[in-house]
Amino acid sequence: MDVPLRFGAELRRLREEAGMTLKQLAKVTTYSTGHLSKIERGVNPPTMNLAQCCDAYFNAGGRLRRLFSAEDQQAGSKPRPARRRVIVTGVGSLLAARIVDGGGAVHVGGQDLPPGALFQEQLHQMKLLGQSLAPAAMLPVLRSQASTVTALASRTTGSSRAGLLITASRFTEYIGWMAQESGDETAALHATAEAVELARAGGDTDLADYALVRCALVTYYNGNATRTIALARQAQRSAAPPRVRGLAAQREAQGHALAGDEKACGRALDRARDLLAADVGPSAGPVLGTTQLKDPVSMVEGWCLYDLGRPGQAAEVLERECRRIAPHALNTRARYGLRHALALAASGEIERSCETARELLAFMSVVPSATVRTDVRRLDREWLRFRGNPAVRGLRPALANVLGTGR
Repeated sequence: MDVPLRFGAELRRLREEAGMTLKQLAKVTTYSTGHLSKIERGVNPPTMNLAQCCDAYFNAGGRLRRLFSAEDQQAGSKPRPARRRVIVTGVGSLLAARIVDGGGAVHVGGQDLPPGALFQEQLHQMKLLGQSLAPAAMLPVLRSQASTVTALASRTTGSSRAGLLITASRFTEYIGWMAQESGDETAALHATAEAVELARAGGDTDLADYALVRCALVTYYNGNATRTIALARQAQRSAAPPRVRGLAAQREAQGHALAGDEKACGRALDRARDLLAADVGPSAGPVLGTTQLKDPVSMVEGWCLYDLGRPGQAAEVLERECRRIAPHALNTRARYGLRHALALAASGEIERSCETARELLAFMSVVPSATVRTDVRRLDREWLRFRGNPAVRGLRPALANVLGTGR
């Protein structure tokens, strides 16, 4: 049995063991059902990106990556067809050659779609995948795809080129977020700056203002309230659309909460609500900021209440808003759920805190997040006050495991 077939057989075994159909796996990986079927049958060769994604998704301990590496060594220096190099980034890239040849729209599902729309949908699917995969598993796929879209834009003209450049900027902006989630702030800021340049080349200046919001998030997690407020205010003084200014106002509120200024925090939250409510116009590209929260301002308000030293009120707001998060948004549920557990612990409700955190800590040990670990460390400090509590003692190993992933 040759290596591609061994890889395919193992992929099929893992998929069937998980009770998944090929169609379901296609949604998770953003590869087509037909292509995955051929990989499982050993007709098409696998790719490292697919191996990384599936290893992480099925918790296979690197087995698929090892099988892929064995195939790579077996292939030696034999060149791969250009089409195989395109397949590496998924369904959207399979259509890249057709876009370049035709110079315009692609016929998909009974309608003509501009080339940028295909990749925007792929980015949307990757963001959904990013809810349940480790950032380190996502980054190679995202970087490969951003490179593909940028290269395609360089060979396209007119409005199609502008749309592709803007889409490439959104891929790169998301790369910055995944880099921050993996704990590499330098790479995060570099990717954000690169995203701004790509957006400008496509005629979109809004991302430059949103980059200030992203930078403010870095300074917030570093505990720098003054810098967070300054960056957020700078973004609000721009001519950016209401959504970007609303997200900036949210970040300003968090900065004020960190500084202990309750009145300024409340004013910034009110401004954020007004601006986000006014966000009704079309976007130049994929939506900026999280789309997993029903009421992002209320969730940020709960977060701010904790920083303002009102953990009881924070717990009430966060509990209400966490119930509204979609079940599939695992990373978002972990982020705000652990903040809820932190507020409960700070308000003395230690058993409820442990109950809330139990499942989330298990998820965090598989899909680590450098930003969420900030709150896990705070939770560790809060629980130390109750170290004799049986519920706390029972969760100490899980807590240590999560904190150990960042070392």
